[in-house]
Amino acid sequence: MLTVLRDFGPVVLIPAAWIAAGGALFEYLSTDGILIAHLVMAGFITFFAVTGWERMNEGALRAWRTVLVVGLVVTLAGIAGFLSPAYEQVLLTISLVGWMLLPAAGLVYTGMQLPDGKVVYFGGGVLSVVGALLYGLSLVAESDILVVLALGAVCLGQTAGIVDASRRDR
Repeated sequence: MLTVLRDFGPVVLIPAAWIAAGGALFEYLSTDGILIAHLVMAGFITFFAVTGWERMNEGALRAWRTVLVVGLVVTLAGIAGFLSPAYEQVLLTISLVGWMLLPAAGLVYTGMQLPDGKVVYFGGGVLSVVGALLYGLSLVAESDILVVLALGAVCLGQTAGIVDASRRDR
């Protein structure tokens, strides 16, 4: 059961996280709900890192182990943002943009390790970076459509990568 959760959970959790991020940015989700989501995310990241640590010793998975470890720090920054109002905006932005860019690096690295999957992984990495750039631009232009495009690009790119990875792992 734990193996199934570890192997297929991210296929559901990644798009769900980006949908929740959109809900939070557009104030459809409460601050308490998003704090709880961050705490749950930190738990899942820890679970995936601990249960898959040995398995992630080499190849493309080695990069993903690094993504999980650094991602836990990024997630903790987001949690700290909820707990320290003076730094809330900065810490939550670091968390959001961090989760746009960290997987982008993992996707590109995976594309280099798996030449037959390079279109999916390089494409996913590019979509994640484009999403981060669009989100940054949305902060300057104060544009809701740029936020939607940013989250959509990141969600699509990262979901495509994890679906491919889960299919390969069988």
